[in-house]
Amino acid sequence: MFDTISEIFMQYGQFGLFALSFLDSFILPVPPFFLQIAMSLVSPADALYYATVAFFGSVLGAPMGYLLGKALGKPLMHKVVPARWVEVATDKFTKDGDAAVLIGSFTPIPYKVFTILSGVFGFSLFRLIVYSILGRGIKFYLIGVLFFLYGKHAKELLDQYLEVSLLAVAVILTLGWFLLKRRKKR
Repeated sequence: MFDTISEIFMQYGQFGLFALSFLDSFILPVPPFFLQIAMSLVSPADALYYATVAFFGSVLGAPMGYLLGKALGKPLMHKVVPARWVEVATDKFTKDGDAAVLIGSFTPIPYKVFTILSGVFGFSLFRLIVYSILGRGIKFYLIGVLFFLYGKHAKELLDQYLEVSLLAVAVILTLGWFLLKRRKKR
């Protein structure tokens, strides 16, 4: 399925990458990284350009996920999830939503989960966009820089180290987040 959808969008080049990145932020089940990697394999010299196209598509799609969550999320959630769980989840997202959105914007967890939940729980749209810029920027530009610097060999590096690298960045950001939070409490 991922391959079929990626092939459809690949036919449209940079416009397809933008559209896939935009739609990934709130509805499509296919991450744009597959297409970004495929396009960067074909033309490593354009890898940073492809990272930029995917980045803008993804960040511009984030408000759509937010609005979708705001409009449809709560009514649906209240029908499916017990009220006390909704209260606990809302409280947790209010307290730690910043970390969830920032870390979630570059982890393998589908990004649409965080954009939609931001709308469901009334997270700040402004902060969602700021954290999207940071997190999605890290992820798209990490791939872009690797292909720009290492060409087609970057694919091997990504196959071996992408998950570990993203996990390391997530751990560093999480530690930084908690240290900053502790410092604010003092």
